[in-house]
Amino acid sequence: MEIELWWLLVLPVFFIFGWIAARIDIKHLLRESRALPRSYFKGLNFLLNEQPDQAIEAFLEAARVDPETIELHFALGNLFRRRGETDRAIRVHQNLIERDGLTPRQRLHALSELGQDYLKAGLLDRAEEIFLKLRGTERDEEALQNLLEIYQQEKEWARAIAVAEAMPDHADHLWQKEIAEFRCEMAATEILHDRHDEARRLLDAALAANRKCVRATLLRAELEAKAGNGEAAIDLWKSIEQQSPIYLPLAAEKLMAVHDQLGRGEAGVQVLRGWLERHPSVDLLDAVFRAELESGGAEAGYALVRNELRRNPTLLGLDMFLEAQILVAPAERRADIELIKNLIHNHTRRVARYRCDACGFKARQFYWRCPGCGGWETYPPRRTEEFDLSL
Repeated sequence: MEIELWWLLVLPVFFIFGWIAARIDIKHLLRESRALPRSYFKGLNFLLNEQPDQAIEAFLEAARVDPETIELHFALGNLFRRRGETDRAIRVHQNLIERDGLTPRQRLHALSELGQDYLKAGLLDRAEEIFLKLRGTERDEEALQNLLEIYQQEKEWARAIAVAEAMPDHADHLWQKEIAEFRCEMAATEILHDRHDEARRLLDAALAANRKCVRATLLRAELEAKAGNGEAAIDLWKSIEQQSPIYLPLAAEKLMAVHDQLGRGEAGVQVLRGWLERHPSVDLLDAVFRAELESGGAEAGYALVRNELRRNPTLLGLDMFLEAQILVAPAERRADIELIKNLIHNHTRRVARYRCDACGFKARQFYWRCPGCGGWETYPPRRTEEFDLSL
């Protein structure tokens, strides 16, 4: 009973204090809102209604009324950059940096925004200079990420590796895939200039960073094939099935060519058949079909495509099936089949695309780095049929 009486006495006191605090906060908020120009709220309203042009004009008016509003200038700079008006964004952020009275944190923020303006404008040297200044500050990780993007655009792979290794999460192996790809880029250049020993060293380093780096294995196999070590090249191509079988179509034709050079074409066809059975794909089917035509003739190729189309019906497979049918059909029927095939082929050529798993970017050719989002190994070499109503 005494406890209940105590609560009855204390609760009203807490309620009164809470009411007073709320009133003080509301009055403070009202004072701040009255101090802001009306055009500031008009700009916010335009932003909420996705009208960036009107929002910019309103914010410019607000900035003229109250030039000391730092955050408003940051908002303006961001809007200009998003609209592609990088010259105006640069001027806004340069004026901020030159302004007196900025706190150290605000100055770092303005520097970072200016660096992003330069990066968006393609002024990579100036952007690099800004982000190097931000190293060792509270914006160090942001600077590293932007430097990494700059060095990738400039194809400065050694610098990109150094930056990736300096990332805070490097110990968690989150950047090992990228580091391996950077070394593969360097190795590809060495191969182009016939510096094979250096290329091997770089590829070994790539696989040490990421043992599942299929690109490094493909390049190593290419080096072995050029050196006349066909067996070693074949073993490397076969190992891709354990690394990531989705990349097998990239190795199929090369593996078959080396088997033919060694006089073991049928063995090569058997390897490809096994891959297709375990990891069906249209691109792998195409490679096996060509190999079957060479080794077993038109009937063998036709039987392969027919069975695979029954197992995995696709328009791309149908296109290949019609090609095989032309080879085995009587002469009087070939013209009709060719007509159908041309119709199917014209359609599949438009809808068949490689697609990035990260951002959805689609293209007719395969990339190790997605042109859309810049992700490495997010673009599997597997064509899909995507029907776009705009086509």
